Amino acid sequence: MTRIKAILFDLDGTLFDHRGAADAAVTAWVARRFPGHPRLGEAAAIWAALEAPYLAMWQEGRCSVQEQRRLRLAALCDELALPVPGDLDAAYDAFAALYREHWAAFPDAAGALAELGGYTIGVLTNGTLPMQEAKVRAIGLAGLVGPVLTGEVLGGHFKPAPACYTGAAAALGLPPHEVLLVGDDLDNDVTGPAVTGMRSIWLDRLTAGPPPDGFPRITSLAELPPLVAR
Repeated sequence: MTRIKAILFDLDGTLFDHRGAADAAVTAWVARRFPGHPRLGEAAAIWAALEAPYLAMWQEGRCSVQEQRRLRLAALCDELALPVPGDLDAAYDAFAALYREHWAAFPDAAGALAELGGYTIGVLTNGTLPMQEAKVRAIGLAGLVGPVLTGEVLGGHFKPAPACYTGAAAALGLPPHEVLLVGDDLDNDVTGPAVTGMRSIWLDRLTAGPPPDGFPRITSLAELPPLVAR
């Protein structure tokens, strides 16, 4: 089997605790605007459920990233029967400030990256490039990973489009079969890259169950360096 020369990591849910930060931020945002709201405990789950469909609208070119943020925030307010803010941009900025307050790497991220000397290390993410680069810097991983690659710099191709993986490998100067992708999303990070010959490992932090046949599964990044070494 061809030797792996580079390892790409998903960011949100893999190196960066996006769900923890987003849950805390949206709960605080609703609580500050509407203290004592009877459905405050549901806000995080509603916000999480709205994430994928509205991000898809942006990734498919049906709206700008700013427009999808406005639409998603308005949808949250509608679901909670709250008045929609007159200035949705300012309201989203308030949420984003709370989100940044909770940015953190997963505890196993830095140690695992530090053990992977000898490999080219990068990030392959579906988020916006400025935001994702800022996260990598803020959580102290900038010195441990190389390029941050997203659809914005890969011809508008986002995971799980095959061109996203082939473009990411090309950006590293390698064919796909010499690159390994590690991530928490089965479609985007595990089965998606396989069609291009890129290898993958499923990071199953939530212990959701066995991976599809033929794909390795780990529950912590601490398991990755010895697995790669084998």
